[in-house]
Amino acid sequence: MTRWWGVHDSPKPTIAETDLRVGGRFRVQYWGANDEHHSVSGTYQEVVPNRKLSFSWAWQSTPERESMVTIELNPVTDGTMLTLTHEQFFNEKARDDHGRGWNASLDRLEALLA
Repeated sequence: MTRWWGVHDSPKPTIAETDLRVGGRFRVQYWGANDEHHSVSGTYQEVVPNRKLSFSWAWQSTPERESMVTIELNPVTDGTMLTLTHEQFFNEKARDDHGRGWNASLDRLEALLA
């Protein structure tokens, strides 16, 4: 996760801590432009090995704006189809910002696995 998540070419490495079990928590920290620190955390709600993860999502800066993420993995002929659903956003701007962030991170994951 530290190799594909966060800001590309960050001045500091991404830090990821995870306890991957129902009720377990995760926290990811990364640094962006001007050494700006970002930290997001949540709790795993559902863990189905090799198939599905569902977890809460809240930024340290706005913990009251909790949203939900579900990642589903399904086998396809030439690999695995990853479907990510992030919902219950505070507003449309938050939705759009997260969409850009997830797309950039998933593009880096795809390149890493190629």
